[in-house]
Amino acid sequence: MDVSTDRREYRKKVISWCMYDWANSAFATTVMAAILPVYYSKVAGASLPGNTATIYWGYTTAIALLITAFIAPIMGALADFSNTKKRFLMIFASIGIVFTTLLYLVTTGNWFIASLFFIFGNVGFATSEVFYNSMLPSVAKPEDIDRVSTRGYALGYLGGGILLAINVAMLNLIDDKEFASRLCFVTVGIWWAVFTIPLIRNIKETPRKNSIAKKFNPLYIGFRRVKKTFNELRQYRQLLIFLIAFWIYNDGIGTIIKMATIYGAEIGIGTNDLIGALLMTQFVGIPFAILFGRLAGAIGTKRSIYLGLVVYTLISIGAYFMTKGIHFWILAFCIALVQGGTQGLSRSLFASMLPKSKTAEFFGFYGMSSKFAGIIGPLIFAVVGQLTGTSRLSIVSLVAFFIIGAFILSKVNVEEGIKKAHV
Repeated sequence: MDVSTDRREYRKKVISWCMYDWANSAFATTVMAAILPVYYSKVAGASLPGNTATIYWGYTTAIALLITAFIAPIMGALADFSNTKKRFLMIFASIGIVFTTLLYLVTTGNWFIASLFFIFGNVGFATSEVFYNSMLPSVAKPEDIDRVSTRGYALGYLGGGILLAINVAMLNLIDDKEFASRLCFVTVGIWWAVFTIPLIRNIKETPRKNSIAKKFNPLYIGFRRVKKTFNELRQYRQLLIFLIAFWIYNDGIGTIIKMATIYGAEIGIGTNDLIGALLMTQFVGIPFAILFGRLAGAIGTKRSIYLGLVVYTLISIGAYFMTKGIHFWILAFCIALVQGGTQGLSRSLFASMLPKSKTAEFFGFYGMSSKFAGIIGPLIFAVVGQLTGTSRLSIVSLVAFFIIGAFILSKVNVEEGIKKAHV
């Protein structure tokens, strides 16, 4: 194979990997962030009093993350052992696609069914990401890993943004808004399924010398490998410190993403402003996700993440004082500046410090840390809202996640972590 052919194959593989961000980001934008929270508040939870819909949405999100947190490391360990990352990605993506599509059946007052379908859809979405992330070190060259990771987030912004724009047009053109919203959920399922095909066709599993004997129970193997990973993780001190930092600050980021629109709906921000601002976020986020990849090359990955956490701290404080639609637009713009870059660089920083032979196994822990810790943010958001009768104090409480997370991140010696991974 000549150099030009090899380069084309590499580019094809990278683009195919990034396209899964394009595919599943439709769930993150339309279902998780934009349309379902508002639909949950105004339709599915229409019979619930006060801020109860916001509280129930917080608990729903926490339960979905709790389930994912327990199964992600087990699935990651099993995938590493059996060399079936792509197969498991397909299984959990299919679960997410099916239950997202089933949201079409949710009508007025069906808040419990909406919660149930969202939980299953989110488990499929989040767990498939474990296997997707674990493919990164084998897809990207070491010198390209920051750029490929942030490019995936950029394509995610674009793909999620395009479908959300289509969904916004549907909401404006169809007179029956409830039916239009339900139809949007179906489009997410179709979009997710179609644009997963490039990864399925063009990414191959990395060959492993060892294989699973047929007589072994896969579930037993998965649990055994998880226990082994807990012990091994202590050998990678810098990786462990980073996980703790990521665990904390990403909880704050995830809570903002999941609770922003239902919080806005609770305090009286109009639906057009809520969804329109999130649509803007998708497209503004594209160049800034790429910019963060370049910024990491100039000032370092850790410093770039610090910058993102400072902006998130200011966003949480500003959201406490939000009263008008224009305020939501401004805060959404600020989120667009840092969201893709902060998360993309966190993923690539983690990938740079882990041994290649344990990518799915350790990315299972990465998924666990982001999902299990992610329970705390929505849970605190819901509890504070339930105790105070308003979610304004809930949103400002997230500042603690960014400050504590940044402090622990400062203790990570990246060079030492990379050296340890390659020993």
